[in-house]
Amino acid sequence: MYQQYYQQFLKARPNVQHFACHSHHYWPDVTREAMLEYWDDTARMVDDKWEYIFSKKMPSTQAMIAEYLAIKQPERIVFAPNTHELLYRIYSSFPAGKKLRVLTTDSEFYSFQRQSERWLQENVIELVKVPTEPFDTFEQRFIEAANETNFDWIFCSQVFFNSGYAIQNLTRFVEQLPESSLITIDGYHGFFAIPTDLSTLEQRIFYLSGSYKYAQGGEGACFAVVPDGNFEPRYTGWFAEFGDLHNRQSGSVAYAKHGQQFAGATMDMSAMYRLHSVLALFKSEGVNIAQIHKFVLACQNAFLAILDEIEHPTLNRKNLLQTHLYESLSAVEGELNKSIHGHFLTFKLPKEEVTRLANFLSQHGIKTDYRGDRLRFGFAMYHEPHQYDLSCLESDKRNFTTKL
Repeated sequence: MYQQYYQQFLKARPNVQHFACHSHHYWPDVTREAMLEYWDDTARMVDDKWEYIFSKKMPSTQAMIAEYLAIKQPERIVFAPNTHELLYRIYSSFPAGKKLRVLTTDSEFYSFQRQSERWLQENVIELVKVPTEPFDTFEQRFIEAANETNFDWIFCSQVFFNSGYAIQNLTRFVEQLPESSLITIDGYHGFFAIPTDLSTLEQRIFYLSGSYKYAQGGEGACFAVVPDGNFEPRYTGWFAEFGDLHNRQSGSVAYAKHGQQFAGATMDMSAMYRLHSVLALFKSEGVNIAQIHKFVLACQNAFLAILDEIEHPTLNRKNLLQTHLYESLSAVEGELNKSIHGHFLTFKLPKEEVTRLANFLSQHGIKTDYRGDRLRFGFAMYHEPHQYDLSCLESDKRNFTTKL
């Protein structure tokens, strides 16, 4: 259905079934043209390219991101090579020397997990982690924890990388968090995967995401949606006052009056060109996030139906996290149900079995991704369910049974 957009990647890997799209999504063919466009623009304009990028290319990219997120003010969006750079700027916008009280979860991606634990080690923050499991009560427990104590910073994922569990109604969730806290939502597994409406949240929260995964532009093009406020992050670069460099006053550091106040310094803009090309492609083709999400859910259903037939001793529905979301394959038009879930399935298994299975599948051309005791299968627009071939699991099943 959508494979026409990914011919270069598909032809380069003809014998691979790629189920690691949630980690590194294939790039549409238009991204190659975008790379050449960036080279040509650089050759044509050299130093003058920055003026062009900041006045033309960047606003156009901001506008399309804003459209997909239902944001009314595209200028809130600021770019960086990675989300870690952006989250550190958010941290640096708090008063220097202030020991922060931070609320988060036990399931944040490594960028925030590692950095927050390092801050904790330095005794510059107090850190409270709310377990995501059991999932059925997570949102209630997190909201209660947020309102029990005065937290300076609340950091939470929209979709959790180690399970696929998603906040069911992001607006309602955020509205129940205290207004006195600075709120950051890690939306990397949400943007361009599940329908997201920030129209009532854009003034209040930082929303972090990028193009390495579902936005399909590859690494190097991350962004933050910046809420209202005159922030002055200490970790700052010349992009944060681009356009006013000739008017800057000695002894003062000026900041832009919109999202650009969180900008850094010189970066490779070819990544933003790639992201721009992908967003423009699907906009021109009339493909929206709801359609993408619906297609991926159908792929997940088809995958699970095949597993049901194979009855593998470990890779089965019983070991699937959030099994209740996948109890029936008779939902209307192939949709799992009305609950929101990320674009990957997570199976919780003993670590040694996860490693063994991942290696076995890789040897048979099935590329997956695993983290500790969790084996993840991602699904994407370049999949076609009728092409799924998991027959190698039949032989693995026989060998597994023989060993027992």
